[in-house]
Amino acid sequence: MSTTSNVSAGNRIQALLDDSSFVEIGSLVKARSTDFNLAKKETPADGVITGYGTINNALVYVYSQDATVLGGSVGEMHAKKIARIYDMAVKMGAPVIGLVDCAGLRLEEATDALNAFGEIYLKKAVASGIIPQITAVFGNCGGGLSILSQLSDFTFMADNAKLFVNSPNTIDGNSTEKCDTASSEFQSKNTANVDVTASEDEVLAQIRTLIDMLPGNYEESALDDECTDDANRACPDLDGFINDMPSLIQTVADNNVFFETKKDYATDVVTGLIKLNGSTVGVVANNSDLLTAEGCAKAEETVKFCDAFDLPVVTFTNVTGFETTMDEEKVIAKAAAKLTYAFANATVPKVNVVAGNAFGSAYVTMNSKGLGADVVYAWPDSKIGMMNSESAVKIIYADEIAKSKKAVDTISEKAAAYDELQLSVNSAAGRGYVDTVINPEDTRKYLIGALEMLFTKREEKPFKKHGTV
Repeated sequence: MSTTSNVSAGNRIQALLDDSSFVEIGSLVKARSTDFNLAKKETPADGVITGYGTINNALVYVYSQDATVLGGSVGEMHAKKIARIYDMAVKMGAPVIGLVDCAGLRLEEATDALNAFGEIYLKKAVASGIIPQITAVFGNCGGGLSILSQLSDFTFMADNAKLFVNSPNTIDGNSTEKCDTASSEFQSKNTANVDVTASEDEVLAQIRTLIDMLPGNYEESALDDECTDDANRACPDLDGFINDMPSLIQTVADNNVFFETKKDYATDVVTGLIKLNGSTVGVVANNSDLLTAEGCAKAEETVKFCDAFDLPVVTFTNVTGFETTMDEEKVIAKAAAKLTYAFANATVPKVNVVAGNAFGSAYVTMNSKGLGADVVYAWPDSKIGMMNSESAVKIIYADEIAKSKKAVDTISEKAAAYDELQLSVNSAAGRGYVDTVINPEDTRKYLIGALEMLFTKREEKPFKKHGTV
């Protein structure tokens, strides 16, 4: 069943870009193959409109697949047009935005289409970390096209679009009626494949918002906007959002604008982009006491993207440990290791705000001082240590508690002492693990101050081809 809307490929480009800014490239290209009577079929632009234009005066390259031409299927010349756009974008240092509405590979061209498709993969792989890449799915994005979308930095999906490697009806024991695994709802909640789902118009608007936050390439600073928000603005009652990190982040951000990524997936972690005093900053925050493998992977992706494009990373830490289930135990160590590696390997400015509890290895993983955070702030009521005090004293004073006639009183007394000696924020600050204890309402101005200080940060890692974690 087709999911293609009535919006044309050209109209999507016009709605995305600044008025009258689009310049088409390769408009006269047609299919080259003559097999299966393909030469007798009309293939204008070979099913994809390619070119460049601007979004709020920033140069971008764009391709938009035309589902009215052989279903928008990818043939040899179709793929070569997209590859050409990538060559130009890398040379000019500008993002590429792909608007996908495609029936898949063109069967009439078989191996020519497959080879050309591989060329797109190669172009995207080479461009990764050089220019931002965005894919927006408006119709079908199946099979090899789904891989193409995941080679991008950000993936958007219209509400009625379909994204899949294997269609729901080909999965053993499943059907579309049981579970539409290709739907935007399934993809946004159950996979890490989609950053934003919305109506077609809202997807295009959100892409424009994202482009405003991104540098054109890894060498270009995202410090372009004059800040219209007060850098010293207080954020009253910020600690009231400790269990609602999206609202906390939004409150701290310039003009309360927060571009959240993968909102419906792995909700124990919140990720996205904000501006602080006009500069774009990546954000990772704990939205649950327990960190999951999916949350680690979600955070890792944000940290790696920010490091590639020289964007500072700010973390808001409130975590007591890792989730303890059989399924998590199978994957959490590797996922946590990857997140740990991403933070440790990142050379961009890194600032951590300990907003609540910060216990054990989960805290260390979340951009701790030991892991290389440049600045660590903590709110006065936060606690930093191995575990909560009651659990700790039950281990340390197990024999004494067993002999005590009033075990509850003994535990309470010892826990209070442990709190003061090991868990209090002042204890952590006294050991140098926290740089400054700040009031929650002052968080915004302290973050801006730290990032201004860290603006010229330079950090060289030992030379190697690449890591293996």
